[in-house]
Amino acid sequence: MKKDIHIPEVTGVKICIAKSTNPLGESEWHVYMVNRNLIELTNVMIVSKGYESLEKDARKTSTLRHLVGTIEQQSVAKVEPISPEVFSFYNEFWVSYYIVNEMFDKKFVIAPFQEFELEEIEELELLGKTAT
Repeated sequence: MKKDIHIPEVTGVKICIAKSTNPLGESEWHVYMVNRNLIELTNVMIVSKGYESLEKDARKTSTLRHLVGTIEQQSVAKVEPISPEVFSFYNEFWVSYYIVNEMFDKKFVIAPFQEFELEEIEELELLGKTAT
């Protein structure tokens, strides 16, 4: 029965897109996963895709899968580079990981945004957009 299945709540984890500058002074965009928990996350798997809307004929991006492995306590992992051309899409990230022997799973979505709508991401000390 569904009521008998325990699904743990994901806390202390977030996904964000942030802008940095490379040594040549050019802008670079990456997706990051932030672990604010006081324990490491293991077997971290992230599946990402983008879509314009939920309509059947809407444009979509490819689906990418990343095995990040372990993210230490209170640290950040760079997941993938991302192109500004897809900022007008909904960017979806399915995140799965283990804490000790318990599996956690959550879908994060970053709604379409413009570069001038960025906010400070404290853990990265960069400007970007955080998923809900």
